[in-house]
Amino acid sequence: MIKPCLAALLATMFFFTAGAQTDSCPIRISVITCAPGEELYALFGHTALRITDSTKGEDIVYNYGTFDFGDPDFYAKFVRGKLDYFLNPEYYHDFIRFYQEEQRGITEQELKLTCAEKQAVIQALHVNLQGANKYYKYDFLFDNCTSRVRDLLQKHIPGLTMQTRLTAPGTTFRHMIHTYLDNGGQPWSKLGIDILLGSRMDRAVTVQESMFLPDFLMKGVDSATRQGASVVSARKQLFTATPVSHKQNKWVPLLVFSIFAFLILLLSRWKSKTGKTLTRIADSVLLYLTGLAGFLLLFMWFCTDHVACANNYNLLWMLPTNLVAGFFLWKRPNWLKKYFLYAGFLQIAILFAWLFLPQQLNISLVPVVLLLAYRYYQLSAN
Repeated sequence: MIKPCLAALLATMFFFTAGAQTDSCPIRISVITCAPGEELYALFGHTALRITDSTKGEDIVYNYGTFDFGDPDFYAKFVRGKLDYFLNPEYYHDFIRFYQEEQRGITEQELKLTCAEKQAVIQALHVNLQGANKYYKYDFLFDNCTSRVRDLLQKHIPGLTMQTRLTAPGTTFRHMIHTYLDNGGQPWSKLGIDILLGSRMDRAVTVQESMFLPDFLMKGVDSATRQGASVVSARKQLFTATPVSHKQNKWVPLLVFSIFAFLILLLSRWKSKTGKTLTRIADSVLLYLTGLAGFLLLFMWFCTDHVACANNYNLLWMLPTNLVAGFFLWKRPNWLKKYFLYAGFLQIAILFAWLFLPQQLNISLVPVVLLLAYRYYQLSAN
């Protein structure tokens, strides 16, 4: 009986010694997830890495979501997709104070890593901070403050698996973004995003891609395993805030555009000289606005680095050629009637194919496309 007892004692000593060696590492690494805020730029939340070294008395948050708002070319770079974001270390208390002031909840997930793995993550961050390494071209879908943390963890934690499906099958980037815009009461921002961002937003996301949003990376880390064991050693709420409840006003743009289309329709039925003149002015405004918007979409597609702006089917109704048609509307050359006839057929085709296009067009645009179809027909007949 002595030998089994001795073996059990040695095994117990080995267990506690191994645990002590793991716990003796003075470094803690955590994923910090900040809840969405009120403003559009903060609506999707934020992710950062927290590294605490008890021997050095350091508590630093590494934030990939920093940019220089004082850059004299800030707006030009932002529009063209060439704005540099960079990795920025900041003291934990300074970082957390900002989100507390904005009343945004903060969740921490401490990772269960070996000392060697922790050192590898820290070394990678230090390399990222050197010179030009700290800068990167921000891409909302594929290279942002959250995806940078995701990629860093997957690269430096051997055997890490985050393959649990976080979204329903068939969920697209646009579906995911719409959820936040609807919850945040941003119907007009939703409309603008739907107009600017093309069909690349409408393919189903993979598990990896779904973690471009902070909440989904947090879920991915929660479900992450290595050799069957959870990677999260502790999860706690650093700051709790009650989310602001927004009225579900997502149908406001549809209502506004419906009223606008109805008023233009009534105006076009006014057959007096004044009515015809006002209708012609309204037609000119419609052509100029849709033409300019079409050129904007072409610019965003071909002249910027925003990959999500490519292959935009809104160009089927925001015709850049309308800018030329608007210029000739008052002169009425013979070819203009044929142009309006073909443009009218195109609008009807869009309406019939609305639910089958490779890109999800915003439902608020239906009254606008109907109005364009009607006015094109009238202009081709007169």
